[in-house]
Amino acid sequence: MNRRLPLPIALLAALAAPLPALAQNLANPSQTVASAPDALRYADLVDLVLPADLVARAQVRKVARLKPEQSPGLAAGKVRLYIEARTSALLAGPDLGESIRFLADVPLDARGRPPKLAKTDVLVIGHTVAGRPGELLLSAPDAMLAWSATREQALRAILTEKLSPDAPPAVKGVREALHVPGNLAGEGETQVFLATEGARPAALSIISRPGQPRTWGVSFSEIVDQSAKPPAPETLAWYRLACFLPQTLPARANISDGDTSRAAAADDYAFARAALGTCERGRTLQP
Repeated sequence: MNRRLPLPIALLAALAAPLPALAQNLANPSQTVASAPDALRYADLVDLVLPADLVARAQVRKVARLKPEQSPGLAAGKVRLYIEARTSALLAGPDLGESIRFLADVPLDARGRPPKLAKTDVLVIGHTVAGRPGELLLSAPDAMLAWSATREQALRAILTEKLSPDAPPAVKGVREALHVPGNLAGEGETQVFLATEGARPAALSIISRPGQPRTWGVSFSEIVDQSAKPPAPETLAWYRLACFLPQTLPARANISDGDTSRAAAADDYAFARAALGTCERGRTLQP
């Protein structure tokens, strides 16, 4: 059963110390996220997992509703809950122990009531708190997700890519693009070099040949060749590109020689960008 504070003495004692640390990532309205549980997309899951140190499956044991004065920055239609849970599986991160506690923002139902969470299985995504064993700080206010086998499998796949030594770097934009025409009419190649975190290599290659469909690919190595392939949908490489590349080629980045080549570079970039598709999200950041 969900209860309002004040709580029983034991739970009050547990809540009193961890509340300031737990509330740290919930106090800024710009970090409050509104989402429908069934509306989460692949990009939403990656958004939550990438900044996190741990992902765990747990069963909710106790729930307490915080008062409005204890819920700064809370989005409309949501309630902030103090939750105690029992860890059932650690997908990634340091050992948590059996008992964990954290704050989470969850949507109210049509009657303005919080959901019944006791004994339900959830997935929590966040960080441990130094010096406070069992205390978690979620990577976002809504980073407690309803558990399902499908969702757990998706998170495990994201974690595998995230922790891989050759994981693609974060893409910050386009550094420069160059189109080189071929010897035949309609032949040419455009290379688009991307700005990335840590200045790691990343480039798109778009190839045109007479009488053949235009092709493109991405490389995350120093070697950019015509064998590069597009990233598979719902992979970390796809997310890095589809969610963070600009829709059109910035004019400042187009260093092709002459108007014809500049136009070809812009068109090739638009072709690759359209092929990536839209980065759909179900979570919307509040202003």
